[in-house]
Amino acid sequence: MTSDAAAEGNVADADPAPRRSPRSKGRRRAAGIYGTIVTAAVIAAGGNQLSTAALEATVLVTLVVYWVAEQYAELLGEHAHAGRLPSLPVVRSSLAAAWPMVTASFIPLVSLAAARLLGASAPGAADGALAVTLAMLLTHGHAAGRAAGLHGTRLILVTATAGLLGIVMVVLKVVLQHHH
Repeated sequence: MTSDAAAEGNVADADPAPRRSPRSKGRRRAAGIYGTIVTAAVIAAGGNQLSTAALEATVLVTLVVYWVAEQYAELLGEHAHAGRLPSLPVVRSSLAAAWPMVTASFIPLVSLAAARLLGASAPGAADGALAVTLAMLLTHGHAAGRAAGLHGTRLILVTATAGLLGIVMVVLKVVLQHHH
């Protein structure tokens, strides 16, 4: 089932906000930013020790676990007070809305594999993929700021904040690299 079909579910049972509402778009954007940060963190932590295949598998498994865990916690938190579990359409809709957490890793992972195929060392390919996540975070931050109607200094600050999250991951990788 595609994420669009899964997200539509039964509208009567689903989140009252349609998937394309500003709230839903914001949730998908947030999931993409979070997924990009987790991708960067895993690449930074494992990029010097793992083979490219092992690093890619680690990133994907980590993100799928985070995705399921976040949705599990969110859905239980939203429905536990009512003494009932969410309906299947609500679960599907929630999972689909947060799926960008996982798909955010695809571009960095493709860049990781491509760099390796082009002859980069495994740590060098990981450095390149980390640079891609930094660029993606800047893009996400800028897009989020634009969607919020920000301009000028505020837009620069929102974009820079997203970039700083990526820079923290680069610093983490450098620190870990010098300790091994």
